[in-house]
Amino acid sequence: MPILRPHLLKIQPSPLHSYSIRQDILPHFYHRYHFHPEVELLHIERGTGTWFVGDHVQRFEGGELLLIGAGLPHYLRSDEDYFKGDERLEARAQVVHFLPSLFGESFLGLMENRAIAQLLEAARKGFAIHGETRRIILEQLRFMLGGGRMNHVLQLFQTLELLSTSEELVPLSRLAAEPDVKAGESDRMSRIYGYAARNFDRRIRIEEIAREAHMSPHSFCRYFRHQTGRRFTHFLNDMRIDYACKLLREQDLSVEQVYLRAGFNNFTHFNNVFKRTTGRTPLQYAKQFAA
Repeated sequence: MPILRPHLLKIQPSPLHSYSIRQDILPHFYHRYHFHPEVELLHIERGTGTWFVGDHVQRFEGGELLLIGAGLPHYLRSDEDYFKGDERLEARAQVVHFLPSLFGESFLGLMENRAIAQLLEAARKGFAIHGETRRIILEQLRFMLGGGRMNHVLQLFQTLELLSTSEELVPLSRLAAEPDVKAGESDRMSRIYGYAARNFDRRIRIEEIAREAHMSPHSFCRYFRHQTGRRFTHFLNDMRIDYACKLLREQDLSVEQVYLRAGFNNFTHFNNVFKRTTGRTPLQYAKQFAA
């Protein structure tokens, strides 16, 4: 069976411009595991769900800002409520796409600009952007969306210059993925990620997720590890721990209630995985957010 890869998404910039910027207002976020040769600056203005960036998985809410490098597979899966036709729910995002070659090799090769070149290379693993850096960049995005195109390239350069010196960027994926375009387009990883996002709060047997991918259990395990560099059980535990952290931060629940809602069926196992992932026990983590 041939190995299937993420879908190559072809970004269509304006015929007169080498970048694109847009505002998306959608029933739900982009329902496909994909990559593209452009760098992406993504502001999730409104919506909740789970993002998959390379081998990194995490829940998201409105306000998140990401820098996704060229060729890095990613997928935003909206929560299940967004697929039920509720008109009160919508996904909003501002998205900038540009090729790494936008400014030219000679320009980025100048000593003064090497930090930007290094940023674009490091972004092949993805970054979440926080703090004052995020606030400034969101203002710049609003300006770019509302103004004329004349100063967009300068504004984009200033954004990258700020990012290249910021200490408020958090790396996402551990590996910079290098998709094989020749392998063709595939929705398989979209189905796997979507199924996991819908069902992580209960036991998922390997036979079950393998059926979703139309593979044997043995082939699925090899395939998933080849695609992500991780075992499916480790990936699933990351989803569950991230959700457990959200519950501990935002709801007044006992640790026992949390581990069951997050899909674990053994407290000792939950406690061990949580501490290995976060460096703290669930109780220590919860105390940080106690009123």
